Amino acid sequence: MKRVVVTGIGAITPIGNNFESYRKALLEGKSGANLISRFDASEFKTQIAAELKDYDAENFFHRRDIRRLDRFSQYALIVAEEAMNDSGIDTEKLDLSRAGVIWGSGIGGFETIEHDIEEATLSEGPPRYSPFLIPMLIADIAPGHISMKYGFRGVNYATVSACASSSHAISAAFDYVRLGRGDVMITGGSEAAITKAGIGGFSSMKALSQRNDDPATASRPFDVDRDGFLLGEGGGCLILEEYEHAKARGAKIYAEVIGSGATADAHHMTAPHPEGLGAKEVMNMAIKDAGIEHSDVDYINVHGTSTPLGDIAETKAILQVFGEHSYNLNISSTKSMTGHLLGAAGAVEAIACIVAINESKVPPTINHFTDDPKLDPRINFTFNKAQEREVNVALSNTFGFGGHNSTVIFKKI
Repeated sequence: MKRVVVTGIGAITPIGNNFESYRKALLEGKSGANLISRFDASEFKTQIAAELKDYDAENFFHRRDIRRLDRFSQYALIVAEEAMNDSGIDTEKLDLSRAGVIWGSGIGGFETIEHDIEEATLSEGPPRYSPFLIPMLIADIAPGHISMKYGFRGVNYATVSACASSSHAISAAFDYVRLGRGDVMITGGSEAAITKAGIGGFSSMKALSQRNDDPATASRPFDVDRDGFLLGEGGGCLILEEYEHAKARGAKIYAEVIGSGATADAHHMTAPHPEGLGAKEVMNMAIKDAGIEHSDVDYINVHGTSTPLGDIAETKAILQVFGEHSYNLNISSTKSMTGHLLGAAGAVEAIACIVAINESKVPPTINHFTDDPKLDPRINFTFNKAQEREVNVALSNTFGFGGHNSTVIFKKI
């Protein structure tokens, strides 16, 4: 097996529109939540979300291209460009047949679907649809655009597994490189689901927080008063590269990817297994794949969505997997800051793991006010303030509707 390392990072999130600002905000414990500004949300029980701040597509794209790119594809191209620039890869010196893109999005072009169907059905006469409707909404179009931009002719596809989508994408890209099938992979995910239909649909499921009077503290993972997640948007990108390939060109290396796992709860359409069965199995699978001991893990960036059932189930799984070592771990949910980026969550949270490794500092779980008596008080959830700690091994969990579970493990190099 080949070794696989991270040589470039890109991010656009509700707490930072590039990797550096995201990194800084993570460690400062900033909230990206506010009242929804993109449309009138007063008709919904949930009127808050974690939108991107000061985002203007015209700063990145020609107007003609904006009309042909759903926001999720815009975010994908932006973070891929940042990551590629960060990596220092010269595409003219790269074997483009051994460079690929695997990208995750849980929904794809949600805004396009909503807008075009509304326009078509409300217009007089027979419905007229844009010729760009299908190419803009399909989830695989984002990696297609990225590959066309850089001329990457290797593997190219999308992973769609709800909130686990970009974590599955990273795992698949990791496998592709370690099996020797490619040298460089652009991977990660993007999502843009803060729309009327997105808020309306999740709100109807009673999945979202309704703390409209205090958006900044609405996402409260592991707090007794948590009442649902906060919808976020954006994207994250990693450049994965074969270690010897990276070393030969003198690349900066952020971390090594050492293991991954994927399981299913096989339990319920939206609820997690109450005992965290699938979560337990996926963490054990990833640890075995990495060839490390459970006691080697220092930090877990948990799925931690701030839902009553999910936070309990994941905590039970951690206790089953790590036993007494559970109390030596730092655990945090960065969704408390960014909201839940759905299919992009795994990517931006993998980046949070890499930040912890490189900064020797664990980002916090903010918005903790009251302990939940159902949670073991001996677990260090890294509440409210970042904690200094040597992080040699970090584990990222992401779980999705449909019972999809994914874990990726990173190591200091």
